[in-house]
Amino acid sequence: MDGIDMEELCKVVVIGAGGAVTVALTPAALVALGFTANGIAAGSIAAKLMSYFAIANGGGVAAGGAGGLTWSGTGILGGAGATAGWLLSAICNQTAATP
Repeated sequence: MDGIDMEELCKVVVIGAGGAVTVALTPAALVALGFTANGIAAGSIAAKLMSYFAIANGGGVAAGGAGGLTWSGTGILGGAGATAGWLLSAICNQTAATP
């Protein structure tokens, strides 16, 4: 393809995919850890973390705070995923044709 730098195209795709996949999979990852819409699931990793923080704070855990991701939180996660994609984009250097 004349005029299209395949290495740069590869980097754009990997970086964009990193951001999109991170934003898309974060809710599923949180549920897998035990953070549900109805609260923390018994016996989950989230329950263990809650217990740990309750003990560390003298027996109490602050109420609230589990209202989901804000737009800024989503943007930060997307940026983190894009950064991971950028770091992984080194694979794109291997796509260039060798003489």
